[in-house]
Amino acid sequence: MSKENANASSIVSKVWAFCQTLRDDGVGYGDYLEQLTYLLFLKMADEYSKPPHNRKMPIPSEYAWDTLISKSGSELESHYNNMLRELAKEKGILGQIFVKSQNKIQDPAKLYKLIALINAENWILMGVKDKGDIYEGILEKNAEDTKSGAGQYFTPRPLIKAMVECLRPEPMKTIADPACGTGGFFLAAYDWIVDNRDLDKEEAKFLKYETFFGNEIVASTRRLALMNLFLHNIGDIESDNFISPNDSLITDSGTRYDYILANPPFGKKSSMTFTNAEGEQEKEDLTYNRQDFWVTTSNKQLNFVQHIRTMLKTTGQAAVVLPDNVLFEGGVGETVRKKLLETTDLHTILRLPTGIFYANGVKANVLFFDGKPSSKEPWTKEVWVYDYRTNIHHTLKKNPLKLSDLKDFIALYNPENRHKRTETYHAETNPEGRWRKFGYDEIIARDKTSLDITWLKDKSLADLDNLPDPDVLATDIIENIEAGLESFRAIIASLK
Repeated sequence: MSKENANASSIVSKVWAFCQTLRDDGVGYGDYLEQLTYLLFLKMADEYSKPPHNRKMPIPSEYAWDTLISKSGSELESHYNNMLRELAKEKGILGQIFVKSQNKIQDPAKLYKLIALINAENWILMGVKDKGDIYEGILEKNAEDTKSGAGQYFTPRPLIKAMVECLRPEPMKTIADPACGTGGFFLAAYDWIVDNRDLDKEEAKFLKYETFFGNEIVASTRRLALMNLFLHNIGDIESDNFISPNDSLITDSGTRYDYILANPPFGKKSSMTFTNAEGEQEKEDLTYNRQDFWVTTSNKQLNFVQHIRTMLKTTGQAAVVLPDNVLFEGGVGETVRKKLLETTDLHTILRLPTGIFYANGVKANVLFFDGKPSSKEPWTKEVWVYDYRTNIHHTLKKNPLKLSDLKDFIALYNPENRHKRTETYHAETNPEGRWRKFGYDEIIARDKTSLDITWLKDKSLADLDNLPDPDVLATDIIENIEAGLESFRAIIASLK
């Protein structure tokens, strides 16, 4: 292990050990992450303000990093609380990082120790990858904390990398995510471009400042995304941030993008909570009346599909994670699928296994489609389906999804020329083939134009001698029950 790697992993373990200490005081991963974000940002701004950088930073002198390390006890706690409140009023990314910030560390001695821990390192000298890995590692741990619900903002990184490898983004093109969570898609696309494209000065500048655009309506998650991008060298302390706090579904901004990579939030209904005349809390379905939408619905997933189609340039490419219900639901769901097949080239579906998301009971797919200009004829001629679900067993702990698990799919997707593909399925010679092509007419003829297509036999139902391990079976049962419960909740909500 190199000296740099050893140093980075030693910092990771220190940061983690202290996280566990705070958990004993009731500070969860999410709260810890927020405090780490505030303090890291201030420390790095301090490093930039000193030689050899000597940059003028937007942080008022009375709230500079030095004012934190010179205090302790109740004086430190009072100063830190005041600092968070005042910095939230500042402009630019500084105010955005500190918006609605609160001190969640009630013990001043532990706050002092965390500040000392961060102060002991020179974060700017540390490699971008090392800083990023430390932060991403804590984001993942936060996602594992299922009680916090943070898992819905965290897409498995191997899946993100596979989606980026299929799209192979080019320099000087824009990349958007209308529900960007902690920014995972942006980071993977940034890394792929840096590793695979030989960038000149203009392209490097465009990548840093003008490539990425996102929306994240949850203030704490947006804060984590801004810091995550900043640590990965995307944007700058003084630059405008490109993650809007607005609900992307409310309106068409008019801007069109070259690539859209997204995993819209799970949960089917868009709703708002309000207090009625009796003082009780009620929920009301939110529908978005937009001229560019094919249907008006409170189904959040279908709204995101319509919105992403609008956002995409006619030469653009999209890869979007969507739950099974989008593929088979009747009524407005069928209308959206038909319109998507007609107005875009929906060329590939990757069926994902259960057990890879932190949110329970999720059965999902990745839809790959290309934007197209208006036409009388449907743009989709054939849909290629890769079934990476049937007879595949993943669990978050014992058998997590790895990028290598999706290498076969990436190779068959054939990113260099997706028009030259070969099926692995053959009715006589290889009925177990996972890669199969379906013509537009075949799909339109299916009940409700369903894209929920399977052809492989589930071996667990037939081969009783080779059942998976009991823990895998138990996890599968829980996943299926959770998925069923989610469907029943949706039915009850619609009946109300």
